[in-house]
Amino acid sequence: MSSATIPHFKPLSMAEGCLTSSLTFFTSKTSNQFLSLPSKPTKLKLSCSPCSHPSWLSPTSKLCPSTLVPVVAQTSTGLTEQEAGKTDEQTKKYYFVVANAKFMLDEEEHFQEQLFERLRLYGERNKERDFWLVIEPKFLDKFPNITKRLRRPAVALVSTNGTWITFMKLRLDRVLMESYEADGLEEALGSNPANLEFEKPENWVAPYPKYEFGWWEPFLPQGSNKTKI
Repeated sequence: MSSATIPHFKPLSMAEGCLTSSLTFFTSKTSNQFLSLPSKPTKLKLSCSPCSHPSWLSPTSKLCPSTLVPVVAQTSTGLTEQEAGKTDEQTKKYYFVVANAKFMLDEEEHFQEQLFERLRLYGERNKERDFWLVIEPKFLDKFPNITKRLRRPAVALVSTNGTWITFMKLRLDRVLMESYEADGLEEALGSNPANLEFEKPENWVAPYPKYEFGWWEPFLPQGSNKTKI
């Protein structure tokens, strides 16, 4: 009958702040031809120091906390993430649809309803407004292909929400759509002085009253002058 000895484990001890573990296995020969264990004890000693790691963790180098170098993440453009974040805050993309003021403010019956409904929705959700009406916007100077097709004065609906502007383009139909970048609202929503004059129709046959002149003023950029008749 074959016999096997039970391995004995030597208790772990702490020495000078480092862990030293010694594991001793006592084995003897057995008659099992498929399993051959050494007859002499095998000792495995592990030790550590404040600036070293076991050889099996890093065979080529040792690291100390004092030798660690902080790594700064960079974007594909070479800017750090912090610098890229500041750039994004400064430069934004704005989308707009534009047409002559008569169409946008006096003829299109559903335009006012669309804007006031969206303003109400933003108020209920405590969401900052991201759309404005700009009368005679300065940024039109960047789009000569648009300005040559416009009757003046012109009015643009501007927003940072490109999806919604695309929807409004389809909704209003007779408008032109484009986009541009600006470093702030003052640059993005700058306007030139303009006087608006709309003739009142002699016979108003619609079942609802005609829009009052100046209904668009709540949608003008902050600080804009009120329109004059």
